[in-house]
Amino acid sequence: MVIMLEKILKNKTGPADDYIVALDIGTEFTKALIAHLGKNGELEIVGVGRARQEVGNMYSGAIADITGVVRNCEDALVQAEDMAGLQAKKVVIGIAGEFVKGLTSTIRYRRPQPDKELTAAEMELIIQKVQERSAEKARAQIATETGNPDVEVKLVNSAIVSLRIDGYKVTNPLGFQGRDVAIQIYTAFAPMVHIGALERVANELDLELLAVAAEPFAVARAVLGSDASNNYTAILIDIGGGTTDIAVVNDGGVEGTRMFGVGGRSFTKTIASDLGLDYNKAEQLKLRIDNPKIKPTAKKALDESVEKTLDVWEQGVELALDDFDAIDHLPSRVLLCGGGSSLEALVERLALGDWCKELPFTKHPVVQHIAPEDVIGIVDTTDSIKDHTMITAMGLLRVGYDTLIGGDESDSVKEKINRILRV
Repeated sequence: MVIMLEKILKNKTGPADDYIVALDIGTEFTKALIAHLGKNGELEIVGVGRARQEVGNMYSGAIADITGVVRNCEDALVQAEDMAGLQAKKVVIGIAGEFVKGLTSTIRYRRPQPDKELTAAEMELIIQKVQERSAEKARAQIATETGNPDVEVKLVNSAIVSLRIDGYKVTNPLGFQGRDVAIQIYTAFAPMVHIGALERVANELDLELLAVAAEPFAVARAVLGSDASNNYTAILIDIGGGTTDIAVVNDGGVEGTRMFGVGGRSFTKTIASDLGLDYNKAEQLKLRIDNPKIKPTAKKALDESVEKTLDVWEQGVELALDDFDAIDHLPSRVLLCGGGSSLEALVERLALGDWCKELPFTKHPVVQHIAPEDVIGIVDTTDSIKDHTMITAMGLLRVGYDTLIGGDESDSVKEKINRILRV
């Protein structure tokens, strides 16, 4: 079944090659952005849309009802298209969930002819070995967690974290001589069943799927931009409705990503259970948690319920960050995005709590939200993006841009080697 878009303005132009769509299919909302690819490498957002998901459409960040998700994507997309006055055909879709595995692997390669310059073909061989090793590790992890030994996984994102030749750090290895090559590559894999669901959504919406991106990787791309010498260092936490996605960025490289299944809906469900409310009333009460008109007895019960879920969420953050055992010191800056991070009690817990005392921080981290103006190389011409809730979608636009420029035949040698990492 192909679901056709119904609300198309008469003045809406046909598909344009220099526009891309970002679809952030979240547990609570679907968000759509349409952006124009400027000649100077800057992305200009010209359309914004948002539609609330039905409760049964998503489960722990993954699609549970394709038809329902397509319907909500269609609603968000129509809003963005009406604002932009055009249709875009190329789309980047985000993927999240506990079974999306972001790994950083290191391989050391001893070159048989160290006096010869490194070539793109040689680098491609090295990178292929890293990706194969990472794929097997991700498949084993997902097989254990799902109980399915035959699970199939697919690479969704890949990026160089660091590269050294004979101990010397380089950003572009091509043309260097040397014997020992040590390369760290971040790779994200997801089960084929999840990738297939996203491909079906794109097909139903009659969109050309440019890329599928692990959402914490997309957030990292949002703040890193295209500067290869960027030394950005931070912990990025995207708190959605169904999951919390964490990326650790060190010296401009994505060290790895972790996800766990506690998000905004977990708080709502606990409130509903503890206070004897239905889901919608519990959600409204959560959103009004700081309203002074709430009766003191109800406020006390509400705060206790939120604290209960915060304890579980905090443990998830600790466990996720403790998994980065290859890092000597974790970044002392924590940046938040996603609708779930709007809960003030959550921000206070991170900023003031002792959750980090057993982790390798040199000092208590500073906690703040990512603002739209913090996103590199993306400008909102609609003036519709006001806060941290759209950062992931903006990052998906950046991944789309990365993918598109990778196909230019006039690329430099460095860009061609980077294209090896793009999917």
